[in-house]
Amino acid sequence: MNDALTQRLNQAAKTRVRTLSICQALFTCAVAIDLTMTAVTGYQLAPTPYLSTLPFALITVASALTTLIASFVIERLGRLTGFSLGAGFGCLGGLISAWAVVHSDFWLFCVGTSFVGVFQAFAQYYRLAAADSVAAEVKARAISTVLAGGVIAAIVGPLLASWSKDALPASNFAGAYLMIAFLSLISVLALAFFYRDAKPPAAQANSPEAPPARPLSEVLTRPIYLAALSNSLVSAVVMMLIMTAVPLATLSHGHGIDDGASIIQWHLVGMYAPSLVAGQLIALIGLPRMLMVGVALNLACVVTAVSSDAMLSYHLALFFLGVGWNFMFIGGTTLLTQSYTPAERAKVQALSEFLRFTFTALSTLAAGPIFFLIGWKSLNLAVLPLLLLSSLITLWWAYTNRPQSVPAQKPQAS
Repeated sequence: MNDALTQRLNQAAKTRVRTLSICQALFTCAVAIDLTMTAVTGYQLAPTPYLSTLPFALITVASALTTLIASFVIERLGRLTGFSLGAGFGCLGGLISAWAVVHSDFWLFCVGTSFVGVFQAFAQYYRLAAADSVAAEVKARAISTVLAGGVIAAIVGPLLASWSKDALPASNFAGAYLMIAFLSLISVLALAFFYRDAKPPAAQANSPEAPPARPLSEVLTRPIYLAALSNSLVSAVVMMLIMTAVPLATLSHGHGIDDGASIIQWHLVGMYAPSLVAGQLIALIGLPRMLMVGVALNLACVVTAVSSDAMLSYHLALFFLGVGWNFMFIGGTTLLTQSYTPAERAKVQALSEFLRFTFTALSTLAAGPIFFLIGWKSLNLAVLPLLLLSSLITLWWAYTNRPQSVPAQKPQAS
């Protein structure tokens, strides 16, 4: 391959990664608005307070149900079509939610938030698409670049929610959902103008040079896949259990609603800001150490959370939780992209994302009952076995992946 062609391919890959980073930022802004507004909106619309968190929970539930479908749509129709379709659902979901708020229709509001969940299912493949479009040695940097798009969104999203919620004077909060529709529409336009598939994923899988697909059971039982899954899944479950319970904990310890919003904002910064350096950090210290640092930061979250009920402890704990999630999630995603061949990609990605979203949805639904049953400190301590399990699997993979020393050959007698 000549230098000019190589340079064009590299530039095309950079454009794809940057476009996906922009789309990630727009998606994260939309989700931050939902995170800020939907519980309160659901409380105002719900026929009973017990259903007030259902619209927000349906975002995660719809994502889990759609993840498998999204993977195969992307595989067959291409990433551009798949991602545009997902963002289109986000736009439709925002419009339906705004209409439902204006007309005080709780169940239609649930439909709208579910469509945003479909958007989320497709958007979760942004990072994997970026990794699949670059060479193996820069996959981690591509993943972290895409997730870095969430840094600005973590700060801007709640501000957009506050600014737009009263945009329609006749109806509280409806304007925030119109903003979600607008952000999703910008994603569609960004993809249409700037994103081009390198090659349809199905074409890559069926090319003569591609290795044949192995039995799925063989892929799923390899240490590299188990390490990838355990880090992505455990980091998500631990984060959702603790993050979802934080507003309840702060209120039960005498703090205000605004205090809880401030904690979540710092948590979002912790989730996405490390993406600016995560790729370089992996190259510097190696993937196994990066994953173990992520586990250590989650442990720091638990220790800080149980040590005090002061606001500073909540802020520090949730910041540690966000950074720990980032390290484990980027590291786990990097391992995942190294665990399959092009022919195996759709099935392995779909199963991994389905499992992650399923357990995330269960964690979101379970956080409240667990908090009321055992309390804030016990909830934090309950995640320790999960972190231990992830650590052991990671160490097992690192041990099996260690460089093998070649024994020195004995000199032959002359």
